[in-house]
Amino acid sequence: MAFFAFRWSVPGAGLRRLGKVLHMSKSGNLIVRLEQPPVPAERTRVVDYKIKRIGTINNILGPVKSPYVSVKPEVAGEGFAGRVLYLLEDN
Repeated sequence: MAFFAFRWSVPGAGLRRLGKVLHMSKSGNLIVRLEQPPVPAERTRVVDYKIKRIGTINNILGPVKSPYVSVKPEVAGEGFAGRVLYLLEDN
């Protein structure tokens, strides 16, 4: 019986799971808790599961061991809470 390790992201695939949106800040940015290292660079593109562009990383917040990411959305709306977002990595 073969055992395959499940990973949220595959190196070289271009997508990496960022985390779930916790809430929208007063300034209109989406606050996302980072699920796995490494910490992404600012201005990295953020997409949803359909590869629809949601916005860009604006800021990194919180402690080093469990950082949060602020995403500046391109589309106005309140329906982002609870959605899983992904990084679109340039290869």
